[in-house]
Amino acid sequence: RILTAFTLAVCLSSPGKAQQQCTNGFDLDRASGQCLDIDECRTIPEACRGDMVCVNQNGGYLCVPRTNPVYRSPYLNPYSNIYPPPPAPGPVPNYPTVTRPLMCRFGFQLDENNQCADVDECASDSHQCNPTQICINTEGGYTCSCTEGYWLLEGQCLDIDECRYGYCQQLCANVPGSYSCTCNPGFTLNDDGRSCQDVNECTSENPCTQTCVNTYGSFLCRCEPGYELEADGVNCSDMDECSFSEFLCQHECVNGPGSYYCICPSGYNLLDDSRSCQDINECEIRNFTCTPQQTCFNIPGEYKCLDPVRCEEPYIQINENRCMCPAENAGCRDQPFTILYRVMDMVSGRSVPSDIFQMQATTRYPGAYYIFQIKSGNEGREFYMRQTGPISATLVLTRPVKGPRTIQLDLEMITVNTVINFRGSSVIRLRIYVSQYSF
Repeated sequence: RILTAFTLAVCLSSPGKAQQQCTNGFDLDRASGQCLDIDECRTIPEACRGDMVCVNQNGGYLCVPRTNPVYRSPYLNPYSNIYPPPPAPGPVPNYPTVTRPLMCRFGFQLDENNQCADVDECASDSHQCNPTQICINTEGGYTCSCTEGYWLLEGQCLDIDECRYGYCQQLCANVPGSYSCTCNPGFTLNDDGRSCQDVNECTSENPCTQTCVNTYGSFLCRCEPGYELEADGVNCSDMDECSFSEFLCQHECVNGPGSYYCICPSGYNLLDDSRSCQDINECEIRNFTCTPQQTCFNIPGEYKCLDPVRCEEPYIQINENRCMCPAENAGCRDQPFTILYRVMDMVSGRSVPSDIFQMQATTRYPGAYYIFQIKSGNEGREFYMRQTGPISATLVLTRPVKGPRTIQLDLEMITVNTVINFRGSSVIRLRIYVSQYSF
């Protein structure tokens, strides 16, 4: 007779590994955490072939002949009508009974209540984690891991360089197991420890002496009109507008804090454009101190009190500004026939050449011609006479004249008549008041 026994070897996983299982022939009961025997006779189709009968064992099964009286199995019932009933049993051999001891899967052990309880390999120091790792207990095992800021590579915990992955918005400093974020000047670190927020320096401290303009990460200082930003970019100093140009004011520019203003000399009014000066005609508004016998003559910036014309011998006065030397007077033979007194004004520094006075004969005689010249007063050669026609000439200013100054010129017109063989002259005594200013 043949007795075939199938028992499966018990294969245990290494105690250093974190995952455990029941030995072959057993299955884990998740409710109790115990390993229970598997009935292979039910789970394995045709576990025994031919005239063999499957008998389940603890952790395995047996295939026995159907006629073996020792092993009775309910699986023989379907063949009771084929095989004759076995003979009356004799004495039963004393075989040892098979019991099913309580077993716990790996990672569990029996406690005092005979229950399978998890083994804390980390607490009992029965794990096999590397010293650079940390042990984490799990149900039925454990795992080896790294602390935050490290990653596991070939059994070693290596520092993670968080700065390489852009953890920080601006500045990043890697440290073992962690990192530190900072911000550029002009920014502050937010509560998340990673992002940066612009600091509005203008509201927090206002570093500018005048106007502050906040920018992203910084600020700019601006100055009010009339001020300029200094080299430090923060302070403002007064701008001396008067030093920029001499044409800001017609007369004098006065610098002030943040601005400037123009002033005019005595005898002038400042116009509405705030830069030009206009002469005050004291004679017209009767703001003068001349006597009743004198005549007020206005010149730019001031006035003159002119005395009445007094003719000197041998001249006699024809009217208020003309003197005549009579022909019958022997003392008049070499003197101009008439002297006409004229007064004019002129600004200082008048552009040249410039026509300033015109002279002409009042009567033209047949056969006569006229010669015009400057008889006296032109020692500096600032003037010359240009004849503009047969009976006229113009006084031309050839050099700039600076005031204040009074110039007196005798402009002579010589009359030559070849028909009657006559030569005579007349003089205009021109007094020119040159003002102190060019306006």
